[in-house]
Amino acid sequence: MIKGVTYLITVALLVLASSLVSAYDPSPLQDFCVAINNTNSAVFVNGKFCKNPEAVTADDFFFSGLNIPANTANKVGFNVTLVNVDMLPGLNTLGISLARLDFAPYGLDPPHTHPRASEILVVAEGTLLVGFVTSNPNKLFTKVINKGDVFTFPIGLIHFQFNIGQTNAVAFAGLNSQNPGVITIANAVFGSNPPINLDVLIKAFQVDKNVVDYLQKQF
Repeated sequence: MIKGVTYLITVALLVLASSLVSAYDPSPLQDFCVAINNTNSAVFVNGKFCKNPEAVTADDFFFSGLNIPANTANKVGFNVTLVNVDMLPGLNTLGISLARLDFAPYGLDPPHTHPRASEILVVAEGTLLVGFVTSNPNKLFTKVINKGDVFTFPIGLIHFQFNIGQTNAVAFAGLNSQNPGVITIANAVFGSNPPINLDVLIKAFQVDKNVVDYLQKQF
């Protein structure tokens, strides 16, 4: 009898635990969402408002243009065409997005992070040096990948892609968020608005004021 009661209690606890595991908050789809009591003043939600299903058409699930190379005539020789929920409304609540990455010869997608998504990348043309850095103790995982090769970047980790070839390179990336976000490290640190306190940057990077001044002027 006692064994039977113990078994039932164990089963009940497992059921309760599994229900608690499935009851989690939705992942954030923007940097922050400050609560407000007056709904008339609300502007954003965590995601997008839903269109009336009766008004939905096939075009809501369609995007055209990933066959067109992006302009890479810039300082880093790189550009990205992102297809997220802002470009393709049908992605709302689906938790996915897509990007085309275009590289000029020796073009660089600078070290950056996606705060809300992991990334899987496939090379369509060219040869890329790719890599990511873990959280402390900051181990680097890097590899040279060619046409048809696939590499993945875990969520939130700093990563990069560098075209080491003498010709243009193209890659496509899938991300597991409708709005993955991107933080380019150099831009964020040296080009924030307003700027980060000069003493903070001098101390953090162990360089003198002239170096920090120079770097901030680049962004």
